[in-house]
Amino acid sequence: MRILKMASVATFALLTLNSCTNNGGDSLEAKKNKLEKLRSERDKTDIEIKNLEQEIAQKDTSAAGNEAIKLVSVEPVKVEDFKHYIDLQAKVDAENISYISPRGMAGQVKAIYVKQGQKVNKGQLLLKLDDAIVSQQVTAARQQLQGIKTQLSYAQNIYERQKNLWNKGIGTEVQLLSAKTNVESLEDQLRAANEQVKVAVAQANTSNVYSDVSGVADIVNIKVGEIFSGMTAAGPQIKIVNNSNLKVVASVPENYTSKIKAGAPVIINIPDLDKTFNSTISFIGQSIDPSKRGFTAEAKIPSGQSLKPDQSAVLKIMDYSASNAVIIPVNIVQSDETGKYVFAMETINGKQVAKKKPVKLGEVYGNSAEILEGLSGGEKLITEGYQNLYDGQVVSDKV
Repeated sequence: MRILKMASVATFALLTLNSCTNNGGDSLEAKKNKLEKLRSERDKTDIEIKNLEQEIAQKDTSAAGNEAIKLVSVEPVKVEDFKHYIDLQAKVDAENISYISPRGMAGQVKAIYVKQGQKVNKGQLLLKLDDAIVSQQVTAARQQLQGIKTQLSYAQNIYERQKNLWNKGIGTEVQLLSAKTNVESLEDQLRAANEQVKVAVAQANTSNVYSDVSGVADIVNIKVGEIFSGMTAAGPQIKIVNNSNLKVVASVPENYTSKIKAGAPVIINIPDLDKTFNSTISFIGQSIDPSKRGFTAEAKIPSGQSLKPDQSAVLKIMDYSASNAVIIPVNIVQSDETGKYVFAMETINGKQVAKKKPVKLGEVYGNSAEILEGLSGGEKLITEGYQNLYDGQVVSDKV
C-alpha cells in the first residue's frame, strides 16, 4: 500500500512538472507575440503623433507666433552636366614587355652579354648557350654533304663516258640507264644533305639568345654555368621592359558588361605620383575571367620616367552622362513612407518656411545626386538644419 502511494505521488509530480513546462513555453511565445504587436503599434503611433504635431503647428496661429524660428543654411539648386563613373583598382602595364626564352631547348650558359639595368636593342645578343653537340652535328652534316658531292661528281663522269660510248654504238642501253639513275639518285641525296646542313646550322643558332624588343634589362637572373630555360619557379630569368608605350589595365566586374564600351572616356589617377590623365578605353576583353568574375579593360597613358609597370592606379570609367541635369548633395535626401524628399526654403504669407519637395533620384556619384523629378533648378535648397524639419515650419537662413 505504501509503495502504491509513493508511485501515485511521483506520477502527480511528473504531471505537475510537465504542465508547468508547457504553460511556461506557451507564456513565453505569447509574450514575444505581444511584444512584437506593441512595437508595431508604437511605430504607428509615433507616425500619427508626428503628423498631428505638424498639422497643429501649421493651423495653430498662436503656437506659430510663439514657436522658435529654426536656423538653416540654403544653397541654390544647380543645373549642370552630370557624369557617373565606375571606380576600379588598376595597374600600369607596358605594351612591350618581353620575357626572354631560348628558341630551342634549354641549355647551359657559356657567356652573358647583358647586365641588369642595361639598355638593349631589338635583335641584340644577350646570351651564348653551350653549342658543342649542335656544332658537331653541323660538322657531320657538312662532311656528309661533301661526300655526296664527290660521289655525284664521279657518277656524272661515268654517265658522260657511258653516254659517249653509247653514241658510238659501244655498250648496252642498260649500262647507260644505270649510270643515269645513279646520277639522279645522288642529286636527290645532295638536295637532302643540303637541307640537313641548313637544319643543323639553324639548331646551332638557337644557342644564341637575342632580345625580342628594345628596352631596359629589368631582370637578369642568370649566371654562367647555369641552365637557361627562360622561366623558373622564382620567375623570369631575363625580362626586357620598354616604357615608351604604357597602358592601365583593370578587371571590370561582369555586371558592367553592357555598360562599358571601347572608346568610353576615362580618368586615370596614379596615387603615388599624384598624377591624373584623361584617356579612353582602348581594349575590352571578350571573355570573363572565371576566377575574378570580370573582364579586362585597358586605356593608354603617356610614357614618363616616373611611370613604371605594375604601379598602382585608379581607373574611372564614365558609363553615364547627362547635360543640364539638376544636381543636389546626396546627403540631404531623406525618406519616408511615401518616398524620397528634400526641403527647400520658400516665402509664404511673408514668412520663410520649409517646403517639403518629393523628388525622384537618378544616378548618384560621389556626393552628388541627379534629380529626375521634383526640382527644376534655382530653388533654395536647405543643406544644413534639414533634420527634423516639417512641411511649413518657419525657418531663417543663417547667412
